[in-house]
Amino acid sequence: MRRTLLAFALLLSVLWPGAAQATATATASASASADERVVLIGVPGLRWSDLDPEDTPNLWQLAAQSAAGSLSVRAVGRVTCPYDAWLTVSAGIRSAVGYACGLPPVPEPADGGGAVIPGYDYLLEVAGQRNSGTLGEAVHAAGDCTLAVGPGAALALADRAGKVDRYAPSPAQIRADAFAACRVAAVDVDDLIRPYLGDGRLPAVEDALTPQQRADALRRADVKTGAVLSALPEDTTVLLAGLSDHGAQPHLRVALMRAGAEVRDRFLGAASTHREDVTILPDITATMLSVTGIPVPPSVVGTPWAAGAGRTGGIAAARAELHDADVAGQAIREIGGAFFTTVAVLQVVFYATAFLLLRRGRGLGRVRLAALVLASLPVSTYLVNLTDWHRAGTPVLSLAAGIAVCALLLAAAALAVPFLWSRSRALAARRGRRGGPRSRSRRAALRRGSPLGPLAVVAGVTAAVLAGDLLTGTTLQLNSVMGYSAVVGARYYGLGNIPFALFATSVLLLSATIAHRLARRGRRAAAMAVFAVLGGSAMILGGWPGVGSDFGGVIAFVPGIAVAALLVGERRVSIVRLGALCAAGGVTVMAIAYLDHLRPPASQTHLGRFVGQIYSGEALDVIGRKFGAMVGTLLSPNLMPIVVAALAFLVYALLRPEKATAGVLPAAFAYSPALRAGLIGTLVSGVVGMLVNDSGAAVLSMALALAVPLVLSVGVAALRDGGSPYASGQHPASSDLVSRSN
Repeated sequence: MRRTLLAFALLLSVLWPGAAQATATATASASASADERVVLIGVPGLRWSDLDPEDTPNLWQLAAQSAAGSLSVRAVGRVTCPYDAWLTVSAGIRSAVGYACGLPPVPEPADGGGAVIPGYDYLLEVAGQRNSGTLGEAVHAAGDCTLAVGPGAALALADRAGKVDRYAPSPAQIRADAFAACRVAAVDVDDLIRPYLGDGRLPAVEDALTPQQRADALRRADVKTGAVLSALPEDTTVLLAGLSDHGAQPHLRVALMRAGAEVRDRFLGAASTHREDVTILPDITATMLSVTGIPVPPSVVGTPWAAGAGRTGGIAAARAELHDADVAGQAIREIGGAFFTTVAVLQVVFYATAFLLLRRGRGLGRVRLAALVLASLPVSTYLVNLTDWHRAGTPVLSLAAGIAVCALLLAAAALAVPFLWSRSRALAARRGRRGGPRSRSRRAALRRGSPLGPLAVVAGVTAAVLAGDLLTGTTLQLNSVMGYSAVVGARYYGLGNIPFALFATSVLLLSATIAHRLARRGRRAAAMAVFAVLGGSAMILGGWPGVGSDFGGVIAFVPGIAVAALLVGERRVSIVRLGALCAAGGVTVMAIAYLDHLRPPASQTHLGRFVGQIYSGEALDVIGRKFGAMVGTLLSPNLMPIVVAALAFLVYALLRPEKATAGVLPAAFAYSPALRAGLIGTLVSGVVGMLVNDSGAAVLSMALALAVPLVLSVGVAALRDGGSPYASGQHPASSDLVSRSN
């Protein structure tokens, strides 16, 4: 075990400098074109489906000359109003005014010129927006001035006193040479969003305007944008952003950057999202400062926009692809609640039905098949993203059907692959007469395959899919029902909380199938090493900044791996040792976070920024918000039924095995004590993960949703092959999960 940990430490020390050096190189190349002028044109509510060469010719022409991407406009709430959007640009961090969320306040003339935001002290002293004015302060600290056109632009560029140096209410009221006076400018084109805010707030419906009304508003916004573009000096970098939502549902918005021929025909992304075609609101702050060569304050969480992969087919093809991304996100949002409700119902019905059938000793094959289908559902939500389901006429139905088909195919493969493998071994044994004579029951069992075979297939596919996804940019988790969506904006890359639960569970169960063979041969040290190596590798992959970047996952994974390894090695697991293992997980993740914090601010992930928040005193606020979110999940009607049903089935099946389930679970553990170790490790990781992640009950519920049906399928197969429900010398009353942990 010590050698394994030493190897991981050596790997960390070798790989980290290379990653940091690569990031530093990328940062240097990104800032090579600084000391220019920049203007931000904000068109709140603008979506990619709005752009059209005939109806919006100015916007279309700008898009054709620019790098193009999607803008995730999430600030603090579920939807983002123009006030919060412009305030986020000002602060460089997600922000919200906290009341009357609508249009920004109209600036008032300031003494000595320019304008001032009325009541700006409220944002700093009452609303708790301590970072407001970060952009304006940085510009002034560099000796530059700010030019704002419109209320939103003034809010974005105001310093901590709420003041902008030059101001005009609209482009029609600004002099032709005004944009040459200041290197940092912003323009608020609110013609599209203003009709939606009749009562001063975002409407509570999806779209409050008719298609014709929206088209009219778009034309007005296009004309104003064209007027601004015609007044800009030629060397100006133009950023155009959709900035905010326009109704009760979030959407991806337009993001454009015109900065010379080198960015044309390319997608637009940022290091903050690790996506070549997705950016976030705080990125705008970092981009405006980077373009002009002004240092980006450490409090800014965004990173500069960057031209990503090249695109073909012109702006029309890019528009279609970026619109499809929003369609996919909307489908995930629409189906999410119904999907998890369906999973919860299926799980509860499965356990109730399995209880009734198993206690009568009937329907074992059907129970096993249903268990494998249920266990195949989670990974199917990622596999379906290998198809273009979002381009179907009815994306939601296409997605649901795709998940169901993938689950059925994987369950069939889980039964077929071990069967075919065992048949081939049986035929080879007969031809070569290897192993001597066998009993009839042994030959039949060999033909049917190992009880662990289907579990190994489902767990192996789940682990391989998620590991491969982490290594290739997490394209399968993005816009997945059990992953995350840029529309929601809670996460954009790495290992999500539910994927972590599935990844940890599948790796531990897969390790158990390998350790099973080693332990049966008396090689317990090797069996322990399997858990340590596979689990440790998965833990590093899941926690590595820029790959998995899962803070809580490392804390939860370490004790689960260690407990499973100790149990398979027949070592004692005490409460003190378990607490020490949890602490080791915390130390590990903080070490990774500290190394991440040593990198340049623009290159840090949220792990490194958390260390900075510890130094600044903001960490307790972050922990408090996450703890509140975790507690809220404990009342979820979609998650807690899975936890309650699975745990109740486990406990009753182990305490009253013969009466409750015909001894299925004891049979599974008698056949493979290593499986028992893997399940206990899964429960430990699930419980710890529930406590340290803001997704809370989602972590434990998904771990149970995968692990318990798979373990049950092993027990059914073990009984079918004539296995005893109990290990040699074991009494039914001692057949609990921890009866042999000493």
